[in-house]
Amino acid sequence: MAKTAKAAPKAAPKAAPIAAIQKKSSKIKRNLEDDARKTKVYKIENGGGIWYKLRQRDITIFDETTNSVRQLIYAANENSIFADEQSQNALREQIIFRRKELYVPYTKPNLCKYLDLHPDNIANGGSEFSLVNNEVKAEVEIETEFAVVDAVSMVRDKSIDELLPVALYLGINVNQKNIEIKRELLAEAKSNPTGFVKMFDNPTVKVRSTLTSAVDFQILKSSNDGLRWFDTNGLIVSTPVGQDTMDVATRFCLSEKGATAYAEIEEQLSKI
Repeated sequence: MAKTAKAAPKAAPKAAPIAAIQKKSSKIKRNLEDDARKTKVYKIENGGGIWYKLRQRDITIFDETTNSVRQLIYAANENSIFADEQSQNALREQIIFRRKELYVPYTKPNLCKYLDLHPDNIANGGSEFSLVNNEVKAEVEIETEFAVVDAVSMVRDKSIDELLPVALYLGINVNQKNIEIKRELLAEAKSNPTGFVKMFDNPTVKVRSTLTSAVDFQILKSSNDGLRWFDTNGLIVSTPVGQDTMDVATRFCLSEKGATAYAEIEEQLSKI
């Protein structure tokens, strides 16, 4: 009996080259929640406790659309929150915050409007409750984190010569190892990132650090009554009673009148 030839095994499908897959950049679809269908969260800012009843008696506001004072009443069975637009069947409903929070679904637009217009809402000048805006909160947190990253990167990337003026302005001891100076600058960068970054472009920082260095190298002499040349004791600028000499001298050197003195201070420092 003749043997039947075996069918050749099917070749496995060739896998698409990785490069080809990488070139196909399909967009990832996201199922974002519709803002109009989101649940709003209102939070008691002062007090509240486990159970808090919002005051609802004799609540009035000035309505700019009608140029009149109108009474607000929240009635779940009414479309309007204005008493003069409600029917005789309006049933006032209590508004209760539990554990300092009140969740309002999008199916209750009249309650949202009532809370948004209520005079106790912080947005309206009140002091009791406010709408929790998670998007704004997230945006602020992100911007703060980015500012910290920028400030820390400056400490990491700038040379010690670029960092010393800021260190002097902040009162950091520059007569220590570079890594110790950077460690103190890092703490400053984290505590006030935005202000720290701005210091590098602030002329006041540069001038004050220059004056501080000049005092350290005995080019200048700082006392309660003014800033003087160390060698001649000649007065550069006097200090009014109750003010800081270095603050006064910094402002003086930034002025047109003090430009000549400041240029001389820089020249003497450059020779050291």
